[in-house]
Amino acid sequence: MMPVGISGYNINTNYSVYNNTDADDTKKIGRTSSPEECQTCKNRKYQDGSNENVSFKSAAHISPSSAGSAVRAHEGEHVSNAFSKASEKNGKVVSASVSIRTSICPECGRTYVSGGTTNTMLKYPNESNPYQKERKAQDAMNLIGSQIDYVA
Repeated sequence: MMPVGISGYNINTNYSVYNNTDADDTKKIGRTSSPEECQTCKNRKYQDGSNENVSFKSAAHISPSSAGSAVRAHEGEHVSNAFSKASEKNGKVVSASVSIRTSICPECGRTYVSGGTTNTMLKYPNESNPYQKERKAQDAMNLIGSQIDYVA
């Protein structure tokens, strides 16, 4: 087949698809090392910055292949702590969300999990608030007699 031409220029009809199944020992174009030899990935450490009693309080290395599950488990500890904290003071968890961040290593080009964030919203009843007291009294008046079986 003859290449298609436009104004004297040839259009290349051969396309190659980038295959992301390269071995870890292959250096990618524009990178200084292969993922197998990458010192940045070998020296990467994860550390928690919160004031809660969770894992990774001191910096620790996690391999890039297992960092995703380790970070998700760690953020799950924060969610679990929110439920525990809420139940201690008769509160409830209104919402809990976890965000996992990814980055690309500048040395080898590997995509890795770079961290996570947990956002929780807790709600506690305010028994000293006069409006809350009145609301509870109104609810009690509405419930009086609601469980009576008139047929019996």
